[in-house]
Amino acid sequence: MTEELKAYLNKLMGTVEGLHAIAVTDRDGVVIVKVAGQMAPDTALRPPFLSVFGVMTEQAGKMGMGTNKRIINFYDRYQTIQVNYHPLLLHFIADTNANTGLILELENELEDVLKDISKVVGMM
Repeated sequence: MTEELKAYLNKLMGTVEGLHAIAVTDRDGVVIVKVAGQMAPDTALRPPFLSVFGVMTEQAGKMGMGTNKRIINFYDRYQTIQVNYHPLLLHFIADTNANTGLILELENELEDVLKDISKVVGMM
């Protein structure tokens, strides 16, 4: 199952030029599954970085802003797109010039997969 999922994620990653990594984590940044090309920055795939979105989402909710669904960050060389799919977080890491809209559309492609993973994670 894991290898099939990784193959599927690699296939999706190849559909967007400049997309270097896709990761699915829990709220604490623990990686459930990830795929990354050679250009993916290693630091962006470590749990300390991946867990920040979960913490920010929880804090925004406590401030009465509602549930944070997505956050997009642009850095000098990369962009990160993080999607809240409770209890999971979906992370995309790409070049700054990668098409952000196309990356956001991958969320729809992954909806069924994320539902299945959520069921498994929810049982733990």
